Amino acid sequence: QVQLLESGGGSVQAGDSLRLSCAASGRTFSIYNTGWVLQAPGMEREFVAAIRRSSTSTLYADSVKGRCTISRDTTKNTVYLKMNSLKPEDTAVYYCAADISTWGRGGYAYWGQGTQVTVSS
Repeated sequence: QVQLLESGGGSVQAGDSLRLSCAASGRTFSIYNTGWVLQAPGMEREFVAAIRRSSTSTLYADSVKGRCTISRDTTKNTVYLKMNSLKPEDTAVYYCAADISTWGRGGYAYWGQGTQVTVSS
């Protein structure tokens, strides 16, 4: 089993950048496919980005393509989500999720507690 802890959220202005971190403990993170999912107030969870455990493939939602980069640092057991050109509509709680077999937009078994991102205009 793996435990996930997100960090790096905060309150920023439109156009700013943030880097979210998802640190794993319990098992080697590199064996898990990992994704980021956001949940805006009153809305369903929405896929943002994913990276394969081998880091050979990444996947992005259309809404963030070109503005976000997901990456993995195996030496730190951490997956990152770098977000540029932030917009007010990016405001949400961002969750890190992981699974040994599932890859892509959903179905992850393990979830972190989330980190709040607030973007003001």
